[in-house]
Amino acid sequence: MYALTRHSVRLYQAAGFRLQSTLVIAEHDNKRILPITLNAISAAKKLGGDVSCLVAGSNCANVAAELSKAAGVNKILVADSEALIGFMPECLTPVVLAVHNQFKFTHIVAGASAQSKSLLPRVAAKLDVAPISDIIEVKAPDTFVRSIYAGNALITLRSKDPVKTVISGGRGMKSGENFQLLYTLADKLNAAVGASRAAVDAGFVPNDMQVGQTGKIVAPELYIAVGISGAIQHLAGMKDSKTIVAINKDPEAPIFQVADFGLVADLFKAVPEMIEKL
Repeated sequence: MYALTRHSVRLYQAAGFRLQSTLVIAEHDNKRILPITLNAISAAKKLGGDVSCLVAGSNCANVAAELSKAAGVNKILVADSEALIGFMPECLTPVVLAVHNQFKFTHIVAGASAQSKSLLPRVAAKLDVAPISDIIEVKAPDTFVRSIYAGNALITLRSKDPVKTVISGGRGMKSGENFQLLYTLADKLNAAVGASRAAVDAGFVPNDMQVGQTGKIVAPELYIAVGISGAIQHLAGMKDSKTIVAINKDPEAPIFQVADFGLVADLFKAVPEMIEKL
C-alpha cells in the first residue's frame, strides 16, 4: 500500500458551495523538486482556493520538506513506495486517483513535461473528463472559477510553437516501463514522445502516442526513432522530418534507409549515455 501522510494541513469548509481546491503533481528526482513544479504551483495559485501538492516517489521525504517551504502551498500529500521508483504513469495514476477521491479537488495541475503528458490523460480517462493541455496562461477573477476540465473555465489558451523534436519508441523498447528512458531524454531536449504502431499494439503506450499512417503525422526539425524497425506504416507518419536519427541494434532495419544519422547500438545503453551527456 501507499503511505499517505499530510504536512501543514489547513482545511477549509463553506456551506452552500464547493470551495476551489487544486492538486499539483510535484515532479522530482526523489531528492529535490524540479523547477517545473514551481511553475505549476504558480499557475495553481492563480486559480484561487486551496493548493495541495502530491509528492509520489521512493524515499522522497526530503522533497516534501523542501516543498513545504514553497509559498502558497497549503497541503502536502506524500505517497512513498518502492513501487513508485521510475515514476511510471501506470503506477502513479492510481495514487493520483486515490488522493483525488479523498479530497475531491476541483483542479489537477502539472507542468508541461513528458511525464505529465503521459500521466494526466490516464487520470482524465479514469475520471471521465477531458484534459486541457498546452496552457501557457491562466487568468482567474476574484470570484469562483469552475473546474479546469469544464468547457467554460476561465483559461486563456494561446498558440504555441510547434514541437521541434519528437522521440519515438518501438517494439524494441520491450515494455511500457522502459519508455521512461524516452520521457527522461525528452525532458532534456524539450521534446514530445511518440511511438510506433507495434509499441501501441503491444500495450506499451496509449493510442494517442502513435506516429504513423493510422496515427499522428509529424514533421519536426529532429525526429529520433528508438528501437523502431521502420515499417512503411510508421515511415508515412514521420518521413518529412527535417533530420531523422535512428537507434537500432539491427543494422538491416529499414529505418536506416530513411535516416540521416544511424546508430547501430543497444538502445538500453545508447539512450542512458545520451541522457548523461545532455
